[in-house]
Amino acid sequence: MKSLEELNAVQDKVKGLISLRLEDEGQANAATDGCRYHVLVCGGTGCTSSGSKQIIAKLNEEIEKNNIVKDVKVVQTGCHGLCALGPIMIVYPEGTFYSMISVDDVPEIVSEHLANGRVVTRCVYDETITEDGFQSMHETAFYKKQNRVALRNCGLIDPEDINEYIARDGYQALGKVLKEMTPDDVIKCLLDSGLRGRGGGGFPTGRKWQLAMGNDADQKYVCCNADEGDPGAFMDRSVLEGDPHVVLEAMAIAGYVIGANQGYIYVRAEYPIAVDRLKIAIAQAREQGLLGKDIFGTGFDFDVDLRLGAGAFVCGEETALLTSIEGQRGEPHPRPPFPAVKGLWEKPTILNNVETYANIPQIILKGADWFASMGTEKSKGTKVFALGGKVNNVGLVEIPMGTTLREIVEEIGGGIPNGKKFKAAQTGGPSGGCISADNYDIPIDYDNLIAIGSMMGSGGLIVMDEDSCMVDIAKFFLEFTVDESCGKCTPCRIGTTRLLELLNKISDGKATMEDLDKIEELAAYMKQNALCALGQTAANPVLSTIKNFRDEYVAHIVDKKCPAGVCKNLLTYSIDPEKCKGCTMCAKNCPAEAITGEKKKPHEIDPDKCLKCGVCMSKCKFDAIVRK
Repeated sequence: MKSLEELNAVQDKVKGLISLRLEDEGQANAATDGCRYHVLVCGGTGCTSSGSKQIIAKLNEEIEKNNIVKDVKVVQTGCHGLCALGPIMIVYPEGTFYSMISVDDVPEIVSEHLANGRVVTRCVYDETITEDGFQSMHETAFYKKQNRVALRNCGLIDPEDINEYIARDGYQALGKVLKEMTPDDVIKCLLDSGLRGRGGGGFPTGRKWQLAMGNDADQKYVCCNADEGDPGAFMDRSVLEGDPHVVLEAMAIAGYVIGANQGYIYVRAEYPIAVDRLKIAIAQAREQGLLGKDIFGTGFDFDVDLRLGAGAFVCGEETALLTSIEGQRGEPHPRPPFPAVKGLWEKPTILNNVETYANIPQIILKGADWFASMGTEKSKGTKVFALGGKVNNVGLVEIPMGTTLREIVEEIGGGIPNGKKFKAAQTGGPSGGCISADNYDIPIDYDNLIAIGSMMGSGGLIVMDEDSCMVDIAKFFLEFTVDESCGKCTPCRIGTTRLLELLNKISDGKATMEDLDKIEELAAYMKQNALCALGQTAANPVLSTIKNFRDEYVAHIVDKKCPAGVCKNLLTYSIDPEKCKGCTMCAKNCPAEAITGEKKKPHEIDPDKCLKCGVCMSKCKFDAIVRK
């Protein structure tokens, strides 16, 4: 496309491709492709692993068999968000929400719904079923409190078709910037919007760009951090899988602002779907003249290339990531100088994460005031969270800043399974902290989380119930950090190892109260002396659990008991003689032959032989095994 006018002409032409799917925005119209139905099937990693590709193949086969090829269009999309119900299929224009679909369900859905207009109720998500028929998925508890900005196209468009992105105002923001705005105008728009980095640090995006813009150099770079490494986090992956062009467009805008002509997306090689769709998107954008030379005839050149990460968590730190792009081992460097001054190949560089970029085109098109109207005073806009752990509605959510943790867990997340009580939530991954039930009603934003000893991080949110041991949770995150430390600095390499040794002493019942003092002293040293944020924040999960759940640590140390019944070395197994029927199932399955007894008579467990593996408990049908 040689001009913005040509882009507008293409947009007018292709809008009808998706008009059938926009009933929730009041824009639904007959599709210009002549189809009566658009069938959207989630093609994100979660649903793909559950068989969505096979479902799409079966759909096409059955559609042909029923002679309705001209009436139905099957679209593979990105993530719809409600991952717990995958594979997900949405049929438009009604917006019928089919969940947990199997290949065996497809023939009935095609013959009944797509061929004869009769919804297959047994496959419909039950919360969309009402007394009057069916309601939109956006009216369900999971979706109605969400406000999708970064995720606006995920689950709605085909991420492998640039025309569908263009139909949703794609590349209009880039055109507006190049034709109507100066770099200073863009900076002011971002600063006024209040957009802060969504990668964890929360640094004002406009300020970061401003610093890079002000540094003269013969070459500058724009980089995207898609090296998402937090356990349980999949926000950036989902954006790349569902809407890759939004990142390319935002990076091009950044290039115009700071005076860069080259961008790099550093993405985990373990994200094969995201990588493939990025490659397709880059090729399509180049073909359409939206990347490359003389974009929109303005003389502005900008291109993007991919660099694949090898799965090192430390490469989420900006200096380590840039070092890895250069082809060296991914290790952090002291700052200052910051990348905006001396970054990739010692040239001024800006680095933002995927979610940050995903907000920028909409801010340009709708204005700073629109974005700033959402969220809290110091944390504007929305935030995407990967909601996981002990919660019914596991998935991807995007909520306005300031939404409370209780709302996220109880309403959007559907509460805790099996009637269990909320105990804690971990935000910020291995660098974050655990939020206790005392702060269940805290509005989630950058400053509030820091004030209670946690942090926003990139957006992982793991929920724990009453059966979770907080010592064990702290160990889980610390074990991850020990494995992922690059080893360059002693405070992190040795400090994390020593912290883990102290936690193991506690969970083994061998610690003393003085060990808690050692943990706090060591954590303070690491925070002050580690080279990068990985080491500086590694102790956060430990410190936050000690602060909020000190009684559990005391129970492990003083009473030699794990209140949650998780820490293996503090458990004992016995058999209740009143309940035991002598069925011998426990004895037959015990790998240590620690259970003895005659048939039809109560059995006993030898504590010296018992491995505390729990097999006996899983096999007993009479609830006779007692674990303390």
